[in-house]
Amino acid sequence: VQLQASGGGLVQAGGSLRLSCAAFGSTVSSNAMSWFRQAPGEEREFVAGVNWSGDSAYYADSVKGRFTISRDNAKNMVYLQMNSLKPEDTAVYYCAADLPSDYSDDGQYDYWGQGTQVTVSS
Repeated sequence: VQLQASGGGLVQAGGSLRLSCAAFGSTVSSNAMSWFRQAPGEEREFVAGVNWSGDSAYYADSVKGRFTISRDNAKNMVYLQMNSLKPEDTAVYYCAADLPSDYSDDGQYDYWGQGTQVTVSS
């Protein structure tokens, strides 16, 4: 599985962005897909995850109610809609794929995209 993230950019606080992750590989639709982020000097942290069918989603407490993860298996795409962005959301965002038992554990993902920078100005 190969992943390619896009959609990052510079936005003012309170604004919105939608990240996209294109997945390539014959088994991608059977994998859970998640987004992680890493701010400078910080460890990578879980943001959101969605199961293979798209009917179960999981979120970090810090983004609940503001971010929405979704997937389109017909297009092999995963999206992260980010609303009400805050300066503390500034980070490089990575998409990941695998079959984790714990969506928030980045050690359980073998497949990673290259990351896309999100910068939120105050």
